Amino acid sequence: MSPEMPRDFIGMSLPEQPNKYYFTLRSHRIVVESDVSVQNIMEKLQSYKSRVALIFEGFQYQLGDFQLRVGKVVPSHSENLRGIVMEVEYLPISSLEKSRQIMEEFIDIWQEALSKRSLPGHFIHVEPNFSEYGLSDHYTSQHTAVQYATVMAQLIASAQAVSTVRN
Repeated sequence: MSPEMPRDFIGMSLPEQPNKYYFTLRSHRIVVESDVSVQNIMEKLQSYKSRVALIFEGFQYQLGDFQLRVGKVVPSHSENLRGIVMEVEYLPISSLEKSRQIMEEFIDIWQEALSKRSLPGHFIHVEPNFSEYGLSDHYTSQHTAVQYATVMAQLIASAQAVSTVRN
């Protein structure tokens, strides 16, 4: 494999797009949308090997103009919790810039509510720079893929750091 070829990527399918599969190559800042059958092609060609498979499972709620998804993240062959993910979408506005203030206020309220409780762990607000991936201001499933790839990379890095500290 040539050095220019990406060695690591994050692949995922999204429940709202069951016929699509998304690849995020974080080192190259590329997100690609393909048909879900690409997974079978890659398996048959043995072109890539899955090192880590994380499952996001949870619930979706509609709270007024907000859509909220909350779920746990576990490795595919384990019940060990790797994290809890909350995704918030403000439905009336698909422009990232126009919704930024509303979303920041929502996050501030959420962080304030969490700070009043003595819960283990910590809250991390992840907001990738979508323009680095060539994505426009209009929110799409590719934006969601980049966000989840960023979250997965954070969870994997956290798990590796904990493993290093334990050893």
